[in-house]
Amino acid sequence: MEIAACRAEDLEVLERFMPSNSVDGHHGARFARQEAGGSTYLIPWLDGRPVGHAEVRWTGCEAPEVRAALPGCPEINGLLVWPEPLRSQGIGTALVRTAERLARERGLGVIGLGVDDGNPRAAALYARLGYRPTVAYVDRWAYVDADGVRREQADACVFLAKAL
Repeated sequence: MEIAACRAEDLEVLERFMPSNSVDGHHGARFARQEAGGSTYLIPWLDGRPVGHAEVRWTGCEAPEVRAALPGCPEINGLLVWPEPLRSQGIGTALVRTAERLARERGLGVIGLGVDDGNPRAAALYARLGYRPTVAYVDRWAYVDADGVRREQADACVFLAKAL
C-alpha cells in the first residue's frame, strides 16, 4: 500500500470508487482546500485503487469549542477506509501515522481528530494510537441526498488530541 497526497488526476478515480455526497467533504472540495494550502488530502492506494482517504486540515477543526480548547491544532478529518471489508487491516492506522508525520515535519507538537459518539470502533482505534479526549462538540455538516436535496446533519462528537 502507498499513501500519497491527492493529485488532480485522482479525482475522477476517487469519485468512481468512493462517490461522496458530502457538500464540503467531497473529493473536489478536499482537493481544492489542499491546493489552497489549507490541508493535505491523503489517499491510500492498494493495487492501483484508492481504498480510503483522510484530510489533514492545517487550519484545525471548525467547531468553536475545539478552537477555544486547542488553538492551532491541526485536525485529521474525514478518515475513511473503503470498501468495508478492508477495515481492521492497518489502512486507517497508516493514514493516521502519515498525518502525524506530516504534522511533525511542520514542527507541530499536537494533532487531533473528532470521533462521533456512535462510533466506538473508531474511538478504540484512536485510543490505541494514543489520542485522548479533550472536548465534546457538535459536528455540523451537510450532504446532498439521492433526490438532490441538501440536508443538514449534526452529530455529537468528542475531539481527541495527541502530543507528537
